[in-house]
Amino acid sequence: MEEKRMLQKVNHNVILEGRKKLSVSAVEEVGAFDDSSVTLKTAMGTLTVRGNKLKINKLSVETGDADIEGEINSCTYKTEEADSVKGIFGKLFK
Repeated sequence: MEEKRMLQKVNHNVILEGRKKLSVSAVEEVGAFDDSSVTLKTAMGTLTVRGNKLKINKLSVETGDADIEGEINSCTYKTEEADSVKGIFGKLFK
């Protein structure tokens, strides 16, 4: 419960400019990344960016800001809550 209150206080923004540049704030860590996918753990869940020729131009640990450039095709969030629901149904329908 306290974690949800903390998430609401963090200012998290995602700004996409012409499908070429993505600016993300409140980034806590970078997961896997290559030229077709970048995974960022943010204050609002895990953000996966997919596309072509992706590169991280800026990553600031102090401010939590990240800039990604390339051909951006999709941005998808995944939360821990969604993982637990998927886990239950995944076990039932295996």
